[in-house]
Amino acid sequence: MQTSTVGNILEAISVLDFEDQLFVSETLQKRMVELRRNQIALRIQEAEENYRLGKVRTGTVEDLMMDSSDD
Repeated sequence: MQTSTVGNILEAISVLDFEDQLFVSETLQKRMVELRRNQIALRIQEAEENYRLGKVRTGTVEDLMMDSSDD
């Protein structure tokens, strides 16, 4: 399979009629939203696992600043 560059892809899309370009745009936008949702879901799982393992701390912003200055 040949790897396409962004420029090649944009060039290919630019020759499509308006309706097809709109379809590509809307489809890509929906896919990007779904990708972002998946990334957020993975981050939530990671955060929940850290919480379950006791790898999180609570405190004020001041506490955080004190902890970070100790490093």
